[in-house]
Amino acid sequence: MERVVHQQALIQPPSAQQILELFIQDCQDRQLTPETTRRYRSSIKQYLVWLGQRNISIVKADKHVLHDYIRFRYSQRVNQATLEQDLSAIGGLYEFLVFEDYMERNPVPGVRKRYLRRYKKESAADNESPRKLLTVEEMSLLINSVIDTRDKAILAVLAKTGVRRGELIAMDVNDIDWTMQSITIKRNRFKKRSGRVVYFDDETARLLKRWVSQREKINPETAALFIGEHGLRLNRNGIYSMVAKYAQRVGLHNPKSPKPEDHVSPHCFRHWFTTHLRRAGMDREFIKVLRGDRRREAIDIYDRIDHEELRRAYLAFIPQLGL
Repeated sequence: MERVVHQQALIQPPSAQQILELFIQDCQDRQLTPETTRRYRSSIKQYLVWLGQRNISIVKADKHVLHDYIRFRYSQRVNQATLEQDLSAIGGLYEFLVFEDYMERNPVPGVRKRYLRRYKKESAADNESPRKLLTVEEMSLLINSVIDTRDKAILAVLAKTGVRRGELIAMDVNDIDWTMQSITIKRNRFKKRSGRVVYFDDETARLLKRWVSQREKINPETAALFIGEHGLRLNRNGIYSMVAKYAQRVGLHNPKSPKPEDHVSPHCFRHWFTTHLRRAGMDREFIKVLRGDRRREAIDIYDRIDHEELRRAYLAFIPQLGL
């Protein structure tokens, strides 16, 4: 959508729907990942519906309106992590509106700082995270309860590499280096990741080889490592549903509970990976590289680290699950 820029301090904004589409185009112009853009659209659409029901213009919303929206979201029993994702999207939208001269300032940062400090504090401390942390024994129970070859391999890769769900979905068969027992993460899909290589151990290798052998018999047209029953690359919802199904089956996931610590999601595997490597005594710099943290200092660490030493440390510290 093209917009004529007027020579005045603030520009008369278009409709809420037009603003959303302009913002999504801006996300694409900034080369945000499709998944980030999708999540932004979903959070913002919900916010716009809420504003519309109250006859509030998006550019007139201030800190008090945002505080009311936080109360509304809590009344829907969302956890603070979800709310933080919502405010990140809304904050990005208001940043765009300020840049485009539709507004003078972004009201989100002050509201987030005041009302989401508790979540930020918990997220910063591994041992205080509200996310469910499985023990080594529980992770072993979960993965060993799975009979399906593909699904068991997926859970093992999530646990033993700490990759994000989108990174797992994007893996192709030829991303695997069987000699080094490593997987290369796509550079163009995950540009903010500091390290592109993740490692896996012998018990994960056995499961992966079993699945790849089975996959070859299917002879799918896609290069995707993990495929569905129709031979296509898996999607995010499919991975989440699979994890929740198996976790619920062994009593680790309660879908009816409003508490985040009663839920097992794909990200819980990343939390498990990080925490148990740390508890085993692995160097924190090594953990940052293995996680592919987005922080700038993680990139600096990645550039100076000895990767053979990193691989040996990984194999020494990664928990064994008897797979």
